[in-house]
Parts: sequence; C-alpha cells; structure tokens
Amino acid sequence: MANATVRVRFCPSPTGNPHVGLVRTALFNWAFARHNEGTLVFRIEDTDAARDSEESYNQLLDSMRWLGFDWDEGPEIGGPHAPYRQSQRMDIYKDVAQKLLDAGHAYHCYCSTEELDTRREAARAAGKPSGYDGHCRDLTDEQKAAYVAEGRTPIVRFRMPDEAITFTDLVRGEITYLPENVPDYGIVRANGAPLYTLVNPVDDALMEITHVLRGEDLLSSTPRQIALYKALIELGIAKETPAFGHLPYVMGEGNKKLSKRDPESSLNLYRERGFLPEGLLNYLSLLGWSLSADRDIFSIEEMVAAFDLTDVNPNPARFDLKKCEAINADHIRLLDVKDFTERCAPWLRAPFAPWAPENFDEAKWQAIAPYAQSRMKVLSEITDNVDFLFLPEPAVDEASWTKAMKEGSDALLRTAREKLDAADWSSPESLKEAVLAAGEEHGLKLGKAQAPVRVAVTGRTVGLPLFESLQILGKEKTLARVDAALERLAA
Repeated sequence: MANATVRVRFCPSPTGNPHVGLVRTALFNWAFARHNEGTLVFRIEDTDAARDSEESYNQLLDSMRWLGFDWDEGPEIGGPHAPYRQSQRMDIYKDVAQKLLDAGHAYHCYCSTEELDTRREAARAAGKPSGYDGHCRDLTDEQKAAYVAEGRTPIVRFRMPDEAITFTDLVRGEITYLPENVPDYGIVRANGAPLYTLVNPVDDALMEITHVLRGEDLLSSTPRQIALYKALIELGIAKETPAFGHLPYVMGEGNKKLSKRDPESSLNLYRERGFLPEGLLNYLSLLGWSLSADRDIFSIEEMVAAFDLTDVNPNPARFDLKKCEAINADHIRLLDVKDFTERCAPWLRAPFAPWAPENFDEAKWQAIAPYAQSRMKVLSEITDNVDFLFLPEPAVDEASWTKAMKEGSDALLRTAREKLDAADWSSPESLKEAVLAAGEEHGLKLGKAQAPVRVAVTGRTVGLPLFESLQILGKEKTLARVDAALERLAA
C-alpha cells in the first residue's frame, strides 16, 4: 500500500551520458520512496530542444533499468499526471504563466540584455546586490505601449515578495534568504518558451510532489520556488509546498565539483568496465549517507530498509574511484558462482574476447570461474585473466617476459618441465610440489621459481592461482608452452 504522504520525483534532462551525481540523486529519491512505501515519479525535463536528444532519452531509461530502479509513474508506465515529458506539456505552462500574469504574481519585463548588464555593473560598482532591480515591476500602460511600439518583446518575470523567506531543509536545517538576495526572476522567454524556473515547480505542484530531494547546486533557487508555490496555491494550482532536501556535492579531483567533463563521472564508463549495479549503488550511497559507522558493504535492500534523510551528511562527498572498485570487488565475491559466470558473459564474446569463438571451452570456463571471481575488481578484467585458456598460445606481455626471464630461467624451466611431466595432474598441489622441487634444485623459493613458468604458460607475471590454472589448461598444452618458451630463450 503506497504511503500517500510521500511522492518524490526524479527529473533528469536527456542530454549526454548519465552522470554519477545524477545517479546518486536518483538513488536517494528511489530509496526514500521505497523506504516510505511512497510513489516515485520519473519525469523527463526535455524543454531544451538544442541539447536534448532522443538517443539520450533512451539511454536514460536503459540506465534506470540497468541500475534496478523502478518507478510508479512516468515514461512507459503512464499515470494520473501524464504526460511525463515536459516537451509534451507546453500548453500547461502557457496557461499557468497567463494565470500568474492575470493575478499580478508575474509581469512583463521589456529590459534588453544590454540594459540589464549596464545596470548590474553599476550596482556592483556601488556595492549593491546585482540582481534584477525591478525596473519593469510597475510600468504604466503608457510605458508598456511605448516599449511595444519600439518593437520590444517582453519576457515574463515572477514578482518576488518583499520579505525574507525561511524554510527547513531536510538535510541542512533552517535556512533564511533576505529579499535583496532573491530578486524577481524570468519564467518565460521572449519567444514564449517556458524556463526551468517555471516548468519544474509547476510540474511538481500538478504531480503533487511532497518531497523534493536534489543537488546542493539548486539550493539558491529554493526561495524562488517557495514564493511561486505560494502563488500557485492561491490560484488553486498547487495543494501545498513540498519539503526540500539538498544533497551534498559529489567532489572530484582538487576539491572541485565532479562535472560531466570528468571521465570518472560517466555512468556508461562503469557499465563498460563491468561494475555491478549493486556495487556501484552501494558506493554511491556512501557519498553523503552511511548504513552504520563500521559497515561499508550492504545490499540495496538493506539501504532501503535503513534510509533516513536525517542521516544524510550535508558536507561535500569525495568520489574515490579506488574505493568504488574495492566495494565492487566485494559485491563480485558475494555473487553465487552461476550468477558470476552469467554476468561475465559479455566479456567472453566479441568484441572484448581476443580468441576465436570456436576456441572458447565452456568446461574450462566453468572450472576457472571460482578462482577468477575471488580476484576481480570489475567484470571486464575476466578477459585478460582467462585468455590463456582459449588462445592458441599465450599473449605474452613483453615487460612481463623481461621481468620473469632472468639469467638461469632456461635451466629452471627445463627442470620444471621434467617434474611437471612426471607430476600427478589430477591435483594442483602435485603441480605446485613439482615447481617447488625445481626451484629448490636451483636455489630458488617458490615465488621466484613459479614466475618464469607463469609467464611461459599464461603470458603474464600476475593472474589467477597458477597451479589450478595449469591443471585446467591441461598437461599437453602446458608442456608445449614451456617448450615454446625454452625455444625463445635459446634463440
């Protein structure tokens, strides 16, 4: 049963790739709605025809589904307040703007950009607030007619009240804005196109949103919206003013807000690298919230059960890619092996896999998977970890070859080959004893002795557990690769 007292919305613009800061906002809204058995409205703010695209719109929906977010009203579902794309709601905004004008809550402003800039500069020079100075607030009919005669096309401005606006932010506590710091603002462009400052609160009002949870960068627009809500309530368009909660900035390098231009901000990057949705969401939830002081790893269900806005920290949160990877690694280890193997599937096929499809061996993959699962940070690492099983010969990394093949490596490899040939291949422990014994004959401990063997067989100095890998690859191929390495050393 949905809680009628909680209706939240997530309302991104379909421009470019989804951003992790946007995902964190969606997560907190979704978790708040689900915790309170409320309603999540998914709305698309696509009034910027120059920047919005259908491709980005489809990408947004795909991203929401990949992350596991469901919504109660919105695209593909509909609902009582459809349509849920702003580009399809223009008549609504036009009607509301006219009602605000008729009631005196808004007025036509004929000031040119040049005039506004000149007056702003003068205000700054005089040490006064440089916002709009109310020049057109109380024009006479004659003054308006004169401007029209000049060929000026007005914008529509909202008339802010001459009083302080105080509200209690759900994250930051009580905040007051003085009237001189919140001047009258534009709500409709000269060409008749409605601005975000009008459409966002009008949609929230008509969709009966009770809680607005959004980024800290929108905090300064809140007193404007509260004043607009008061007017909308007076006109019978809104029922109530929602509660506002402003979530902390997500910071990138150098204590700067993580921007769309930062490479680590793109959600697509995390999908392509093979982050699990549950790992990424676990990490993003920690950017401003925590389940408990001593626990960083938890499921999305546990987050929903515990989520409370009073626990959100208002201070900026730093995005740490290494910690994000570490948390994702923990979630990879929490998967059952069958789920893990299925999730790896895209990276075991073209275009990621460097081996021919016919060389992929399902039995070998199933055998190696549990060892791979315990060592990976992201799913895309699986390709390099298991390629030695499916390539005709190992993809030898030259730096690894140089590092492992020291003086005397040829003698060690010959001894290791003899002992591996005689070993019991049904047991990884027997293969380990063979290499250990070869090392002892050459005065080397296991770590030094196994390095040339690993590079000869897998092509790399680091990878999955060596002796389990040799057993799964098989005796014939392992010995053939040691022989090939000896030939290369001899050459």
